[in-house]
Amino acid sequence: MTDAERTSLHVIILAAGQGTRMRSALPKVLHALAGRPLLQHVVETASRLNPAGIHVVHGHGGETVRTALSGASVTWVEQSEQLGTGHAVQQALPAIPDEALVLILYGDVPLVRADTMAELVAAVDDGPAVLTVNLPDPSGYGRIVRDEQGFVERIVEHKDAAPGELALHETNTGLLAAYAGRLRTWLQRCSNDNAQGEYYLTDVVALARGDGCRVRAARASDPAEVAGVNDRVQLQAAERAYQHRQAETLMRDGLALMDAGRFDLRGELSFGRDCSIDIGVVMEGRVVLGADVRIGAYTVLKDVVIDDGARIDCHCVLEQARVGRNARVGPYARLRPGAELQEDARAGNFVEIKQAVIGPGSKVNHLSYIGNAVLGGDVNVGAGTITCNYDGVAKHRTTIGDGAFIGSGTQLVAPVTVAPGSVLGAGTVLTRDTEADSLTITRAPQKSVPGWARRRR
Repeated sequence: MTDAERTSLHVIILAAGQGTRMRSALPKVLHALAGRPLLQHVVETASRLNPAGIHVVHGHGGETVRTALSGASVTWVEQSEQLGTGHAVQQALPAIPDEALVLILYGDVPLVRADTMAELVAAVDDGPAVLTVNLPDPSGYGRIVRDEQGFVERIVEHKDAAPGELALHETNTGLLAAYAGRLRTWLQRCSNDNAQGEYYLTDVVALARGDGCRVRAARASDPAEVAGVNDRVQLQAAERAYQHRQAETLMRDGLALMDAGRFDLRGELSFGRDCSIDIGVVMEGRVVLGADVRIGAYTVLKDVVIDDGARIDCHCVLEQARVGRNARVGPYARLRPGAELQEDARAGNFVEIKQAVIGPGSKVNHLSYIGNAVLGGDVNVGAGTITCNYDGVAKHRTTIGDGAFIGSGTQLVAPVTVAPGSVLGAGTVLTRDTEADSLTITRAPQKSVPGWARRRR
């Protein structure tokens, strides 16, 4: 597509359908695919064509749709009455100049590639261009009937097709492109004399042919690309198709996926060389992996940065966290927002870290909570340790110096500082700062009552 064509291109996205088969209070086009609304996928892909405008036609009560995509650069158009696809396009046309090219998309057809959209626009002649696809089983779909020159002669609905037409496998997807002025004229001549009493966009093909115009077709290579989403079964199929597409691209770029069918990317992923991801991993937001990173099975990563050589074992959840070079996390660990493991640090099984820095070489190996804390280098935190950072009103910080040893079952009542080299005995409840290289123990005296157990029984 030339720059001139791009600057004169307008995109209309039809998103006014009720979506009753979803059986949901949420508008159909807002149901999530890979973590984002169906409509958002269509808008983002259309934006890659750099159109002069994107016009989204929504139904009555579309405030929810507009709010969900409030950051999108689109013009919102209301279709107050649901009178068909042709009528919906008419609502957007007044804002589009006659000489502009118009590309018509659907908010519930989310997987159409930008290249396919561009091919459809480039196919526009004096008549409209339609997007078609070959289906192994075209039952129920409108067939594309071509003339001897290969132009589209008509679109025949399945129920109206003759035996020879039923044998055709090229079907109509509903996507169409045309010059705005001609499209406006054809739509004005459309009739709603049909069983549904609606104005169909596809009728412009017959009207254009009747005017002697050439109707060309662009063809989608993959049926999944043009599949609509009308119920939750189709939504799940679209999800798997989208994830498979992403997985193939990532693997070709060098990412090792143990099973592409059990991988979900719901955002953006960048990675270095020789990274591998086990089964059941879910990535959300922006995830950055360095080189030689290993992600274990059934781990969730959301907006995280993981540096070279780090290992994330199975069943971990990391959100808005950073894992340093050669650090190790898990299994069954949770890194909450603000957690940072520096080089060679370790957060082991059933450890939770939030708003805390674990210094280089430090270890929090099991069954501990570290929140609002700064740990220096080579700190050892024993099992069952808790930073008591919240007093019911405010959060307070715990600081642990280099080389400190925190015994198992310790509670550090913030604000408190453990000096470098300090040792806290197991079971200590620390409420005051320690001195460097000291031993601190807080325990009740041990007492035994002879014979008590025997009398009790």
